[in-house]
Amino acid sequence: MFVLDASVVISWFFQDEASGEKELSLLEKLKRGWAVVPGIWPLEVSNVLLVALRRGRVEPSGVYRVMELLSRLPIEVEDISLDLAFKAIYPVAREYELSIYDASYLELAVRKGLPLATKDAALKKAARRANIQLLV
Repeated sequence: MFVLDASVVISWFFQDEASGEKELSLLEKLKRGWAVVPGIWPLEVSNVLLVALRRGRVEPSGVYRVMELLSRLPIEVEDISLDLAFKAIYPVAREYELSIYDASYLELAVRKGLPLATKDAALKKAARRANIQLLV
Protein backbone atom coordinates (compact mmCIF):
# COMPACT_ATOMS: atom_id res chain seq x y z
CA MET A 1 0.00 0.00 0.00
CA PHE A 2 1.17 3.55 -0.69
CA VAL A 3 -0.14 7.12 -0.79
CA LEU A 4 -0.81 8.21 -4.38
CA ASP A 5 -0.64 11.88 -5.36
CA ALA A 6 -2.79 13.12 -8.24
CA SER A 7 0.33 14.30 -10.11
CA VAL A 8 1.42 10.70 -10.71
CA VAL A 9 -2.03 9.60 -11.85
CA ILE A 10 -2.32 12.43 -14.36
CA SER A 11 1.08 11.51 -15.81
CA TRP A 12 -0.35 8.09 -16.75
CA PHE A 13 -2.86 9.65 -19.11
CA PHE A 14 -1.27 12.76 -20.64
CA GLN A 15 1.82 12.43 -22.83
CA ASP A 16 3.06 15.93 -22.08
CA GLU A 17 3.11 15.07 -18.37
CA ALA A 18 5.93 12.62 -19.20
CA SER A 19 5.28 9.36 -17.43
CA GLY A 20 8.57 7.71 -16.74
CA GLU A 21 9.33 4.11 -15.99
CA LYS A 22 8.85 4.64 -12.25
CA GLU A 23 5.40 6.19 -12.68
CA LEU A 24 4.26 3.39 -14.97
CA SER A 25 5.63 0.75 -12.59
CA LEU A 26 3.41 2.25 -9.90
CA LEU A 27 0.38 1.57 -12.06
CA GLU A 28 1.43 -2.08 -12.22
CA LYS A 29 2.05 -2.10 -8.46
CA LEU A 30 -1.40 -0.62 -7.93
CA LYS A 31 -3.02 -3.38 -9.99
CA ARG A 32 -1.48 -5.94 -7.59
CA GLY A 33 -2.16 -4.04 -4.36
CA TRP A 34 -3.87 -0.81 -3.51
CA ALA A 35 -3.28 2.85 -2.80
CA VAL A 36 -4.74 5.29 -0.33
CA VAL A 37 -5.49 8.93 -1.11
CA PRO A 38 -6.83 11.91 0.86
CA GLY A 39 -10.42 13.01 0.34
CA ILE A 40 -9.39 15.84 -1.99
CA TRP A 41 -7.87 13.41 -4.51
CA PRO A 42 -11.04 12.75 -6.56
CA LEU A 43 -11.60 16.50 -6.81
CA GLU A 44 -8.02 17.18 -7.88
CA VAL A 45 -8.10 14.50 -10.56
CA SER A 46 -11.54 15.61 -11.77
CA ASN A 47 -10.39 19.23 -11.96
CA VAL A 48 -7.31 18.34 -14.03
CA LEU A 49 -9.52 16.36 -16.41
CA LEU A 50 -12.00 19.25 -16.66
CA VAL A 51 -9.25 21.79 -17.38
CA ALA A 52 -7.75 19.42 -19.97
CA LEU A 53 -11.15 19.15 -21.64
CA ARG A 54 -11.65 22.93 -21.65
CA ARG A 55 -8.20 23.44 -23.18
CA GLY A 56 -8.84 20.89 -25.91
CA ARG A 57 -6.22 18.42 -24.63
CA VAL A 58 -8.78 15.63 -24.42
CA GLU A 59 -12.21 14.78 -25.81
CA PRO A 60 -15.19 14.20 -23.49
CA SER A 61 -15.05 10.48 -24.27
CA GLY A 62 -11.41 10.44 -23.16
CA VAL A 63 -12.32 12.04 -19.83
CA TYR A 64 -14.98 9.41 -19.18
CA ARG A 65 -12.57 6.65 -20.19
CA VAL A 66 -9.99 7.88 -17.65
CA MET A 67 -12.68 8.16 -14.96
CA GLU A 68 -13.85 4.62 -15.71
CA LEU A 69 -10.30 3.26 -15.53
CA LEU A 70 -9.56 5.05 -12.26
CA SER A 71 -12.85 3.84 -10.78
CA ARG A 72 -11.73 0.25 -11.30
CA LEU A 73 -8.37 0.66 -9.58
CA PRO A 74 -8.00 -0.34 -5.91
CA ILE A 75 -7.79 3.19 -4.51
CA GLU A 76 -9.07 3.86 -0.98
CA VAL A 77 -10.24 7.44 -0.41
CA GLU A 78 -9.72 8.65 3.18
CA ASP A 79 -12.27 11.15 4.46
CA ILE A 80 -10.99 14.47 5.74
CA SER A 81 -12.88 15.72 8.79
CA LEU A 82 -12.70 19.25 10.16
CA ASP A 83 -10.75 17.86 13.10
CA LEU A 84 -8.20 16.20 10.81
CA ALA A 85 -7.90 19.30 8.62
CA PHE A 86 -7.46 21.73 11.51
CA LYS A 87 -5.44 19.63 13.97
CA ALA A 88 -3.27 17.46 11.72
CA ILE A 89 -3.08 18.71 8.13
CA TYR A 90 -2.82 22.43 8.90
CA PRO A 91 0.19 21.96 11.23
CA VAL A 92 1.92 19.82 8.58
CA ALA A 93 1.32 22.54 5.98
CA ARG A 94 2.85 25.16 8.28
CA GLU A 95 5.82 23.05 9.34
CA TYR A 96 6.78 21.95 5.82
CA GLU A 97 5.65 25.11 3.96
CA LEU A 98 3.16 23.21 1.81
CA SER A 99 -0.29 24.02 0.54
CA ILE A 100 -3.07 22.43 2.59
CA TYR A 101 -3.74 20.17 -0.40
CA ASP A 102 -0.17 18.86 -0.58
CA ALA A 103 0.02 18.61 3.20
CA SER A 104 -2.99 16.26 3.13
CA TYR A 105 -0.89 13.72 1.20
CA LEU A 106 2.11 14.07 3.51
CA GLU A 107 -0.01 13.86 6.66
CA LEU A 108 -1.66 10.69 5.36
CA ALA A 109 1.71 9.10 4.57
CA VAL A 110 3.07 10.00 8.01
CA ARG A 111 -0.05 8.86 9.89
CA LYS A 112 -0.27 5.54 8.05
CA GLY A 113 3.50 5.00 7.84
CA LEU A 114 3.28 4.55 4.08
CA PRO A 115 5.54 5.50 1.17
CA LEU A 116 4.44 8.38 -1.04
CA ALA A 117 4.23 8.56 -4.83
CA THR A 118 4.35 12.15 -6.11
CA LYS A 119 5.90 14.18 -8.91
CA ASP A 120 5.53 17.45 -6.97
CA ALA A 121 8.95 18.89 -6.06
CA ALA A 122 7.85 20.69 -2.87
CA LEU A 123 5.99 17.62 -1.63
CA LYS A 124 9.02 15.42 -2.35
CA LYS A 125 11.26 17.79 -0.40
CA ALA A 126 8.87 17.77 2.56
CA ALA A 127 8.55 13.97 2.44
CA ARG A 128 12.33 13.63 2.61
CA ARG A 129 12.42 15.93 5.64
CA ALA A 130 9.68 13.82 7.27
CA ASN A 131 11.59 10.60 6.48
CA ILE A 132 8.86 9.30 4.20
CA GLN A 133 9.94 6.87 1.49
CA LEU A 134 9.37 8.22 -2.03
CA LEU A 135 8.31 5.87 -4.82
CA VAL A 136 8.88 8.33 -7.69
